[in-house]
Amino acid sequence: MKHHINIFAVIAVAVLLSLTACKQKQYISNEGYIFGTVYHITYLSSKDLQKGIDKELKKFDASLSMFNPESTLSHINQAGTDSFDLSKDPWANLVIERSLKISKLTDGAFDITVAPLVNAWGFGFERSANVTPEYIDSIKQFVGYQLITLNNGKLVKSDARIKLDASAVAKGYACDVVGDFLRSNGVYDFLVEIGGEMVLSGKNPHGNDWRVGINKPEDDSTSSNTEWEHKLTLTDKGVATSGNYRRFYEKNGKRYAHTIDPHTGYPVQHSLLSATVIANDCLTADALATSFMVMGIEKAMKIAESLPDVEALFIYDNGDSENKVVATSGIAAWQK
Repeated sequence: MKHHINIFAVIAVAVLLSLTACKQKQYISNEGYIFGTVYHITYLSSKDLQKGIDKELKKFDASLSMFNPESTLSHINQAGTDSFDLSKDPWANLVIERSLKISKLTDGAFDITVAPLVNAWGFGFERSANVTPEYIDSIKQFVGYQLITLNNGKLVKSDARIKLDASAVAKGYACDVVGDFLRSNGVYDFLVEIGGEMVLSGKNPHGNDWRVGINKPEDDSTSSNTEWEHKLTLTDKGVATSGNYRRFYEKNGKRYAHTIDPHTGYPVQHSLLSATVIANDCLTADALATSFMVMGIEKAMKIAESLPDVEALFIYDNGDSENKVVATSGIAAWQK
């Protein structure tokens, strides 16, 4: 009889501890500074995971930052034409592999080798050059995703002057990485936002899907504008927005946007103000959003509608006083 009582006591204590652990779970919000921008993360957990998140982001910076001279990406850019081994850096390997696939999909509108042009126009990791048509023509020969190959973790550049720029996917992929870290710690309800790119999972603190806003595309180089053009309600997705209304500069009365067309070598000039992409992961959403900004609205809509598990919303200027919006057919399900 005493033996049975002890068993019941153990079970009762175990149940009590389990209930206590469940009660301790709450939504925690962390924020910090990374990649030259701010991150905001909200998640349901019994403990604060910010130290682990920051550690993961620091490792990510050491992999894919163009501004960290000791990062894997910086070493690739400094390397010659010998084979570069990426087997010890799965993040860099995956980003380059996926970037090459998206380049083929978008006919080069997205191109990870665009770094020389990004630098030339003053948006990269080196000082901007004295931009002339002759100078742009001279560096375009080192831009083109076909100029690099990646096989079994071995990267080869056809010319030492080829440099990679992962900024169009880094924030999005970092959101994916943090999401994976949270899941590895038993957290499945969360929102990860880094510089406007997001990964959403599970439910928000009110028990509903997450509600996110798409900024109204107005001149906002300080990123202080919080006015929403559209609101979406969704979960278990990656969301990224690319727009030329934030990162730009003016010189001699002319505005230069940060989105560079790899084909022409010049900043894009068209009516598309922003492209928001929803995909199963944020790396894909981020890369496609940049691609769509390069393409313009007609080509972007055609590709977005053709891709399974991808939806997009475009805001454009049609010349009158109000912005116009066009979206893929699946967006309507999330406009609640």
